[in-house]
Amino acid sequence: MNALVEHLHAWLGEVYGANGHWRLFLMVFPYFLLLEVPLNLMVLLGTLRWFVRKRSALPLHNTWHPRVSCIITCYSEGRDVELTLRSLAEQTYPGMIEIIPIVDGAAANQATTEVVRRFKAEQRMPRNRVIRPIAKWQRGGRVSSLNTGLAYSTGEILINVDGDTSFDNDMVVRMVSHFRDPKVPAVAGSLRVRNAGQSWVARIQALEYLLSIHMCKIGLAEWNLVNNVSGAFGAFRRSFLQQIGGWDTHTAEDLDLTLRIKAYFRRYGLRIPFEPQAIGHTDAPATLRSFLDQRLRWDGDLFFVYVRKHRHVFTPRLLGWPNFLMLMVSGLFFQLVLPFIILGYSLVAVIILPFTALLFYSLLIYALYLAMSTLLYLGLMLMVSERPRQDLRLIWVLPFYPLAMYALRCWSVVAILNETLRRGHEESSMAPWWVLKRANRF
Repeated sequence: MNALVEHLHAWLGEVYGANGHWRLFLMVFPYFLLLEVPLNLMVLLGTLRWFVRKRSALPLHNTWHPRVSCIITCYSEGRDVELTLRSLAEQTYPGMIEIIPIVDGAAANQATTEVVRRFKAEQRMPRNRVIRPIAKWQRGGRVSSLNTGLAYSTGEILINVDGDTSFDNDMVVRMVSHFRDPKVPAVAGSLRVRNAGQSWVARIQALEYLLSIHMCKIGLAEWNLVNNVSGAFGAFRRSFLQQIGGWDTHTAEDLDLTLRIKAYFRRYGLRIPFEPQAIGHTDAPATLRSFLDQRLRWDGDLFFVYVRKHRHVFTPRLLGWPNFLMLMVSGLFFQLVLPFIILGYSLVAVIILPFTALLFYSLLIYALYLAMSTLLYLGLMLMVSERPRQDLRLIWVLPFYPLAMYALRCWSVVAILNETLRRGHEESSMAPWWVLKRANRF
């Protein structure tokens, strides 16, 4: 150990020789920023393109109003389901909306079942609204509920939503408008955190949803590079869903379905739009423990879906070159490789750098990430936000945002190792163990 320390001191002495600070800068500079900065600039350029296109577009009079089925996956949401049901019943969409709440494991979730029953009995519905609840007495998981809804529904367009997510009343109108294009098999909707005032953990997620999800999807959608249709809020063309067999087993069913859709991109010239003005409001984890548990599942699922289950999709022959390159960079590199690089870089820097150099480079990296986050936030406020007063309240969270994202990158290492070594997706709370154990192993 002493020999190693002496060797490091000798190396640092050489580095600090002629042009020492410059040589040290080149050796320890975080070169992964050279990929992150262009990606953020691409998002900003896409957002600017969307903003200009939106301002110059003429309003269209749409006379196409297909039947829409809203599949609500419920488990233990309790009274929150009532808000979801009411927000769907009060949609301004002039066509027929079929509301299908599916209570998974209804025998053990009497509270949620009772809320749905009471809503159906007491709520006076318009003529173009119908509610058709399903109580699945034995629990089968999210995928089981979604496929039950697919089989039971009659709408030409399906919108899948979570039982704890409510919506602006023009959501269905905005989502359905994209399906006039026959090349659109799915549309991604926007999510906001509705319990942001509950804790600082929820506030961090509220800003993350706006910058890392809302802004990024606007920018990427302009280049037809949307990476995921959220499982909490997405719309699909029924005929296409049936063609590819509906949702598949295991966890991360939303990313799984998105990759399966993208496998047809090059052959049929498909695209997945993102509708930033179709707003859903969801509850985010309010405690640090529940937040880390959620990301342990989310980040571990990325490894499972990208590496174990869908590595055969990573080819330009199926995806086309733009989506292939984006998945390689934003999917494999940023989400699976970069967390290890950042953690390893941090550990090496702590070990080999003098305190003053460590402090300098830490502040430099923090400043770069804060600048990128601030640029995205300004773009959000100037071009995107439909609730500027609400979003302005998150400005004080902005200085803490790079630190939180750094911590999440380090936590991703734990999640990926948990999936790699322990097959964490088989311990998911999204489905009971007997369902996951009977599924195919990858």
